[in-house]
Amino acid sequence: MTEQPPAQFLTIVVCAAGPAGEAYRLVELALERGWKVDVVATPAALPFLDAPKLEAVTGRPVRSEHRKPTEDRGRSPSDADAFVVAPATFNTVCKLALGVGDTYALSILGEAIGRGVPVVVLPFVNSALAGRKPFVEAVESLRTEGVRVLFGPGEWLPHPPATGDGRIASFPWGAALDAAGVRLPG
Repeated sequence: MTEQPPAQFLTIVVCAAGPAGEAYRLVELALERGWKVDVVATPAALPFLDAPKLEAVTGRPVRSEHRKPTEDRGRSPSDADAFVVAPATFNTVCKLALGVGDTYALSILGEAIGRGVPVVVLPFVNSALAGRKPFVEAVESLRTEGVRVLFGPGEWLPHPPATGDGRIASFPWGAALDAAGVRLPG
């Protein structure tokens, strides 16, 4: 009998952008590929999510805050083998590039980048925000640190302002997993 390698752990960070309510699709795809999954939401993303559904599918709580000092650490989302940030907002991309860790999500992502853990960022921003100098520089800065940002020609493109709802169905969840190395077993 061939022994299967242990499942790897993926932490999915969900931000408050249009596709956030569909994040369960990313979770299901990762589980189908044999990964164990944690979901971390930015505080603003929590209202977008069906946390009970995500917790039932993953068997793990959706986290948005640091654990209390009295809580058992157990396996933490920060211990992941890979991270996918999808959908990523203008705010999260810019803060992450600057090293701002004012939320649990940003703190664990900053640490992951510093440890060299694969991090994939899939932004969902409109063209007005995507064209701003802070965003352009943030994407480039993250790429120089080894973060795979799926954004721009040949990847995911920004949408015109006020048209994001029409792009939610085509959000490329699977491309984010592929970029993180989350492949089908075998």
